[in-house]
Amino acid sequence: QVQLVQSGGGLVQAGGSLTLSCTTSGLSFSGYTLAWFRQAEGKEREFVAAVSWSGTTYQDSVKGRFTISRDNAEKKVLLQMTSLKSEDTAVYYCAAGRLDVRERTSGPYRYWGQGTQVTVSS
Repeated sequence: QVQLVQSGGGLVQAGGSLTLSCTTSGLSFSGYTLAWFRQAEGKEREFVAAVSWSGTTYQDSVKGRFTISRDNAEKKVLLQMTSLKSEDTAVYYCAAGRLDVRERTSGPYRYWGQGTQVTVSS
């Protein structure tokens, strides 16, 4: 059984930092692209960042502020978020799929974490 369990998140002031973690089980981890998506209230889920064996990709609005990384030994993916803005407020989801790292739509990702709230106060 595949599971993606998220931790981290919470309330932070604008300009602050947070790190989200997603620990997987039941996956052949190294063969999967791991991604982070987010969904703000009243909006559609959007791509944030992804990492695979071939590299990383980011949404333009988070480039230079967010860093995605993976630990193949511990089968986890991290999202380090700095210089947070109020517009980063959303529920963040990790996802996994046997996909190209350039995949930015949520549909093809097969496995999902439970979601975690990130709230940035201005």
